[in-house]
Amino acid sequence: MKILKSLNKKNFLILFFLFFISIASAEEKPVDIWNIDKKEIEEKNTTNNSEISDGENILQESNEPSVFGMQNQNQKLIINLDEKFDTKEIKIIGLYDPEDYGLNVDMWANSDGDQLENLLTKLNKMDLSNDAIEIVNTSLLINAHSPKKNISDNEFLKLKSDWLIKNSNPDLIEKYLIQNQIINLHPELTKYLVDEHLSNFKIDKACSVFSKNNELITDEYLSKFNIYCLIKNNKREEAQLILDLKKETGFKDEYFEKKINYLLKYTKKIDVSVSEKSIFDFYLAHQTNPNFNFEPNDKTKKIIWKYLSSANLLGSFKQIDVSEIEKIGTIEKAVNDKNYPEKELFNLYKRFQFNFNQLLNAQNEYKKLSKIEGRALIYQKILLESEMVEKLKLLRVLKNSFKDDDLDKAFDLELKIFLEKINPVDIPDNLTSFYYTNIQIEKDEDKKIKFNNDIMHQSKLINYFNGDYANSKISKDTNNFLKKIKKNKKYFLSKKDIIFLESLRYDGIEISEKYDDLYQIDENEIPTDIQIMINNSETGLALLRIAEVIGQDEIDRIDEDTIYFIITALNKLNIDWMRNKILLKVLPLKV
Repeated sequence: MKILKSLNKKNFLILFFLFFISIASAEEKPVDIWNIDKKEIEEKNTTNNSEISDGENILQESNEPSVFGMQNQNQKLIINLDEKFDTKEIKIIGLYDPEDYGLNVDMWANSDGDQLENLLTKLNKMDLSNDAIEIVNTSLLINAHSPKKNISDNEFLKLKSDWLIKNSNPDLIEKYLIQNQIINLHPELTKYLVDEHLSNFKIDKACSVFSKNNELITDEYLSKFNIYCLIKNNKREEAQLILDLKKETGFKDEYFEKKINYLLKYTKKIDVSVSEKSIFDFYLAHQTNPNFNFEPNDKTKKIIWKYLSSANLLGSFKQIDVSEIEKIGTIEKAVNDKNYPEKELFNLYKRFQFNFNQLLNAQNEYKKLSKIEGRALIYQKILLESEMVEKLKLLRVLKNSFKDDDLDKAFDLELKIFLEKINPVDIPDNLTSFYYTNIQIEKDEDKKIKFNNDIMHQSKLINYFNGDYANSKISKDTNNFLKKIKKNKKYFLSKKDIIFLESLRYDGIEISEKYDDLYQIDENEIPTDIQIMINNSETGLALLRIAEVIGQDEIDRIDEDTIYFIITALNKLNIDWMRNKILLKVLPLKV
């Protein structure tokens, strides 16, 4: 029987009040269903506000489950929380302890908000390497006070949210949201997390976001999804109660209610309508229609494509006819967006029919065909070609064809499979660039370190940065090594040797003055703006600038001069953990 449905408003309020009293008197933890009486609401808000203090997170932790309260009653609490936030009584929201990273809570205190926003805008437009991303993550997610100049606390948090969304790390986002209990403060970040799990068909993972949350959910989109999760977890009465409360405050969503009523088994009638307004709306259509069928097209959102692929709802595409060129174009786009397997696309290319002359003269004949037919012809020719150099040329032609149509990522994994079968020694000079650009290079960190005790920066001395050397011992061994170098006139200190020695000096390791003439330091190698940031103790901005310098390059691929100034900057900032991590990537010989 549908709960509360037949009650008039007066009876509803009486029943709700009795329900609240019974819950409050239970031995279990109380469930906050939001009082109806205005005076009681104001008293509750006053209590909540008084519990917020300077040393706590923005939102007070609670043991109560996440329930969407009545919007008009919740508004006052949100306003009060925002006022607390704006007055900067609550300052720290982050993920990492600054002491664990050689940083401090004031690392952003001297930074200019305009400069920070401009720098993050640049970083968000770049395809950063993992090394650069790690530096930005650390900088933004350290538990530190917000900048004070030209930026509010809320704006600083939004910059963090925008960065986390752009770099899409669901586990990191979830940890950040739950640890700080800020689901309501920045609902867009929570929506992104929920949608990401939904698009990957990880429904339990999406619902778990709410089970770990202690806040009252105020965002309408998130509250609707929470209602669904309650139903999924067999908490139907609670879900219906929350929905009825929402409707009492004016909530109306016909599409959502039809789907929920079906899930609550109040109707057997299937609503076959499909909304693509959000991934949650689309998901509800799938879950409430046993005969659900949907064929995407070029206008279908990427996130819908991703869901269809994750939920294994693209089976009909395997039966597509090769004459349906437009649909094949849609598949190519989906492959490029990583929402459809490359292998399936190239299996489709195999089904095209070409005559002997076309296959024999593929490099000329493909130009006479449509782009899709041309790619199918080149691919079939690649499969038939036995000559390595000719195969490489054809692979380059096919890759360029995808690039010309902005589908570069559609021929990525399959290309690497072909290239891995080719010995790089046999590749002619005019094709080496193509080969090395597209094959997966083994990362140096996956290789073993081989010590070369004839070269300082490749010797066992670098174990110091692993923490395997006592200060007195590293000082003695380094001075002995320098003594040998001074006697050996053929040995010249390299840039990496200098990087090694200067790092020791910054750590206070004693190196004899008689070796000072072995090399000279150029104090101007650090970019002026970074040096100014260091001088002004703008640690956060300096780290972001270093990440910008690294850009899309992995740290061990960067030239020695750039590595020198990065390490020098980190030495001046006293960020040893980051410096040591970089040194152990760039100094050792790896095989």
